[in-house]
Amino acid sequence: MSPANLLPAELRERLVRVRRDLHAHPELAYEEERTAALVAERLEELGLAPRRGIAETGVVADIDGGAGKTVLLRADMDALPVEEESDAPYRSTRPGRMHACGHDGHVASLLVAAERLVARPPPGRVRLCFQPAEEGRGGARRMVAEGVLEGVDAAFGVHLWNELDLGRIGLRSGPVMAAVDRFDIALRGQGGHGALPQRAVDPVIAACQLVSALQTIVSRRADPLEACVVTVASVRAGEGFNVIPDVARLAGTCRCFSERLHAELPEQVRQLAEGVAQAHGCSAALDYERICRPTANDPRLAALAREAASELLGAEAVATEGEGTRTLAGEDFSEFAA
Repeated sequence: MSPANLLPAELRERLVRVRRDLHAHPELAYEEERTAALVAERLEELGLAPRRGIAETGVVADIDGGAGKTVLLRADMDALPVEEESDAPYRSTRPGRMHACGHDGHVASLLVAAERLVARPPPGRVRLCFQPAEEGRGGARRMVAEGVLEGVDAAFGVHLWNELDLGRIGLRSGPVMAAVDRFDIALRGQGGHGALPQRAVDPVIAACQLVSALQTIVSRRADPLEACVVTVASVRAGEGFNVIPDVARLAGTCRCFSERLHAELPEQVRQLAEGVAQAHGCSAALDYERICRPTANDPRLAALAREAASELLGAEAVATEGEGTRTLAGEDFSEFAA
């Protein structure tokens, strides 16, 4: 059975319409005012009492079906600072902003789910959580700190994933998305003329060596059976073709599934940065930021979700645990799952 066939035509049309409307009007982290207003208005039309302003722009509403467990369903709302290059009639109308990560689909899907759940409330309570600022700005952490998990027994989230064919659902227990860290390293030397390198201390040479040295975290420090990525994505130094600069800067990301390795990564990056810098007569300053922890699915809840998906769509529509459902991309749903 196709997922689309699970919904009446009217609901399918509403899901597509809402998703395209959100796609055309993307909003960055903590700026999701229009999105939050649309969500709150729809929830009020369903007879619910949405609470706005949680983590600035978040929206929460409960569907109370009486005695029983409380289950939280979460959708993230923010877009990315990306320019959309598309001819679709619903392409982004806002320069430099785009729903490139599927959060428009997450919001539209949860609103349609809310409509179904209001019509047929399950035993217990369903908490609808529309979260701001998933894209590296700590929205989930703030929502948890402001009490969104109080009284919650289980939390579920979804992520649109184009690695899977249309109509398939990916599920696995344990680690499914990685911890994400960001680092910035400033290597400071002494500038000079490119024709007189002996009178300078060249931080560019140190930066080049450090890019390679950082890869030894993966090849020589991490367990080879554990997935880990260290990516240097930005190298900046000087502007003139004949001037040795005072400073070279590297920026990048570390990602892994292991909590143990995650705890060790900042010190390993610091040791390499300072050691390589010293070997070249430079100094190093490291700014290291934790963006999110690994997202690991509870085995019991993953099994429950697999059973439900198989019942609705057929077992053949649910991907196996090894089929494209584990990634070193990150997701701050880990704050709800912790």
